[in-house]
Amino acid sequence: MSLYRTSVTLLLALAISLSSKGQAGKDVVPSNDIDLIDLAARAMKKPDTRADSSKNNPGKVHISAVPAAGYTLQTGFAGLVTANAVFAAAPNANASTVLTSFTYTVRNQIILPLQCNVFTKDNKYNFVTDWRYLKFPSYTYGLGSYTSLNDGYLIDYNALRLHQTIMRKISPDIYAGLGYNLDYFWSIRELNPPAGTVTDFQSYGLQSTEFASGLTFNFLYDSRTNPINPQSGVFLNLIYRPNLVAFGNTTTWRSLVADVRKYIYFPGTHSVLALWTYEWLTVSGKAPYLMLPNTGGDPYSNTGRGYIQGRFRGANMAYVEGEYRFPITRNELIGGVVFANAQSFTEQASGKFEVVWPGWGAGIRLKLNKFSRTNIALDYGFGLGGSNGLFVNLGEVF
Repeated sequence: MSLYRTSVTLLLALAISLSSKGQAGKDVVPSNDIDLIDLAARAMKKPDTRADSSKNNPGKVHISAVPAAGYTLQTGFAGLVTANAVFAAAPNANASTVLTSFTYTVRNQIILPLQCNVFTKDNKYNFVTDWRYLKFPSYTYGLGSYTSLNDGYLIDYNALRLHQTIMRKISPDIYAGLGYNLDYFWSIRELNPPAGTVTDFQSYGLQSTEFASGLTFNFLYDSRTNPINPQSGVFLNLIYRPNLVAFGNTTTWRSLVADVRKYIYFPGTHSVLALWTYEWLTVSGKAPYLMLPNTGGDPYSNTGRGYIQGRFRGANMAYVEGEYRFPITRNELIGGVVFANAQSFTEQASGKFEVVWPGWGAGIRLKLNKFSRTNIALDYGFGLGGSNGLFVNLGEVF
């Protein structure tokens, strides 16, 4: 879930599961599976009255909530409450999800998102919502892939994102539709830029406000049954966004995002190989600096584990990642992952991809809710140039 998911440590986690009337997905829960809710019930000597959600019973909601204190490279120490809900909104519908959180940090940053992915009866329509408010400062390191950690300095801003998409099923697992995206940044200022030099932000065009508004044309293929923790299937999402002057933009610019994921399940080991590529391109024109493709700039801020968010930025981004997920305990309360990724950004002068930055690491999974398969994900990632850190998610990274 966006910036708040890219944590460096989790000091406190309390799990709450509220179940009433419905379904969290179509995967059958193995009879020997347990989760943190089971452990909490046993500790309090209370029976676990939750029902198995392997059958489609519309209306039943599984909510997982984690109040926590943490630390991130981007935010410093922070207090947050993050939660997700998984449910079937109607008969014969894929699992729908609602993700939200509230984060406040020692740097006086506020992060408040609301992200929803809802399917109607027979999956006829898919409603996708991404709304968020941010009050930051955050680090920027300049443009392209030749920057170093020593180039980083803070920029302060407020931001409002309102992204809404409606898609209609045109065949099983295939959707197409329209959306509207609005992004507004205000009170933008550099806090501690390097002395005696013109920063990349200044050269690119530093202004106190940035605004982008445009329709989106969307294509989705999604054969997953549980988007929070897919066991198999393919996800392909294409988003073309023309930001035209007619919609209030200063100049016209266009972007294209291709998000492709593949999941391969190994029944004998209950393991999953997950593959991901994320291509974020400026097709034409000049995007605002804060809306340029950047590390961790995807909707869930999960690209580039091993590097701080915003570590690299450019007109075009190419990204690939692979992760192997496996159970550690027989009851699947504890699992593990190993992962590797690579990212590259085009250079301002040449417009070409010239440098590839790899990342790698491993992590632990703690099963928070066995019915929705929601895990607490704790990963330690490494990158080149001394970059490393601990990254925390509620749900899988992708």
